[in-house]
Amino acid sequence: MILLFIAGAFGVNAQNIQTHYDMGKDRGYLTTTVEMFKPDKLGNTFFFIDFDYGVGDQEGVSLSYFEIARCFKLGKKTPFSFHVEYNGGFTKAFTINDAWLGGIDYSWNNSNFTKGFSLKALYKNIRKHDDAGFQLTGVWYIHFLDGKMTFNGFMDFWKDKGNFNGKYVFLTEPQIWYNASKHFAFGGEVELSNNFVANEFKVMPTLGVKWTF
Repeated sequence: MILLFIAGAFGVNAQNIQTHYDMGKDRGYLTTTVEMFKPDKLGNTFFFIDFDYGVGDQEGVSLSYFEIARCFKLGKKTPFSFHVEYNGGFTKAFTINDAWLGGIDYSWNNSNFTKGFSLKALYKNIRKHDDAGFQLTGVWYIHFLDGKMTFNGFMDFWKDKGNFNGKYVFLTEPQIWYNASKHFAFGGEVELSNNFVANEFKVMPTLGVKWTF
C-alpha cells in the first residue's frame, strides 16, 4: 500500500502514525505508515514511510517504501508552488526503482481549513530508464460533522516506463476516519488501482487506526 495523505490541512503541522489491516484478496497483512507535513515561509515539506509486514510466507518487514516532497511558493499570494519529489523502496524480492519528480502544484483551502485540495502536474524520471514520463496527482480532505469525521485521500495517474514496463497506471486511496479524540481516529481506506503491480483492476479495503501527534 502506498499512502499519500495531508492529514487534514495544508496550513498546520501534522504528524501521524497509522496501522492498517489489509483485507484484499490474497493479502491479509499489516501496514504501518508514518507521515509528516510541515509548512514554513517558503512552502511546505511532506514525507511518509510505509512498512508491510508478513506478506505471503515472509516474516517481518517485507516491503519498505519512502516518499518525500517539497513545495516552494511561487509568490506570497499565489496558490501555485514548484513541487519536487523523490520516492523509492524495496521488497525482499525486488527493488522499487528510484523516481524523481518535478512540476507545478495548485492548492486551495477554505477559510477555516475544513476542506481543501491540491492538484499537481509533474515530470517523472525513473532510475535506469532514459525516457521520462509524467504524473498527475490530486490530494483532498474534508472534515465534517463538526470535525468528528474526515474524508481524505489521493489519486495518481502516470505512465511508468520503469517499474511497470511503460504502462499507464492509476492508483487512488480514499480514506474515511472517525476522530474519537484530538489524537486518536479509527476507520480505513480502499485502494483502487489499475496496472499497479498487477496487470488488472484491483479493489483492496483496509481497517485502520491512527494516532496524530
